[in-house]
Amino acid sequence: MPEHLILIHGAWAGAWVWERLLAPLRAAGFQPHAVDLPGNGHGPRGELDAGLDDYENSVLETLAALPGRVGLVAHSGGGVTATRVAERAPQRIAGVAYVAGMMLPSGMGFAELTAPLKTADPDAAGIVPHLQWDAERRASRVPPEAARAIFFQDLPDAVAEQAARRLTAQPEKARAAAPRWSTERFGRVRRLYVEALRDRSVVPAAQRRMQALVPGARVVSLDTGHAPQVSAPDDLAASLTDFFASSRP
Repeated sequence: MPEHLILIHGAWAGAWVWERLLAPLRAAGFQPHAVDLPGNGHGPRGELDAGLDDYENSVLETLAALPGRVGLVAHSGGGVTATRVAERAPQRIAGVAYVAGMMLPSGMGFAELTAPLKTADPDAAGIVPHLQWDAERRASRVPPEAARAIFFQDLPDAVAEQAARRLTAQPEKARAAAPRWSTERFGRVRRLYVEALRDRSVVPAAQRRMQALVPGARVVSLDTGHAPQVSAPDDLAASLTDFFASSRP
């Protein structure tokens, strides 16, 4: 079992989104490292107009400072960064856990993946129809009311409101990026997919489509909305511990 886990947040969020998961992971014997990706309003490079290269290099810097093989845990759009880090340094990665995450095929963006799903169900568009854009469409924001309804609908009202207010602007060139990876490198890394069965952002149909297009991940299901690390941290920690403690695919 890896001692260290790097926790990678998704779009509009920050390291804060993992706060409720840290204690259960530590109790299970892990040392978690929740990173703030550049360009998301947090940390020393919070205002950078960041792209996917900035994201992956930031995580690789954290990885380089840790000993041994390290597990990656990625939520939502953070899955794209995790895939790229595993492609860049597969020998250092003990496994990747996608938490309602974007486990995308090589060269495919999330918009392309969900396009056929939206024809049958407009709700597969998730948060995108609710976004507010800057004048150049270089960054977007999530209105708090949309965040409560799409991301945090299974949380108590006060918790959902607090989380919705903590979301920040998201650089579009990072959010819309498509990962490129090889079977020889990323393809050899163990993977877990944690389904969020009541997800309104990365809807279950999209989660299942990614599992079909990028086969080989172990799958567990949690009866939560989009952020089980907030709404069900103990259950998520148990699933992560079982995966990282096991040698099975």
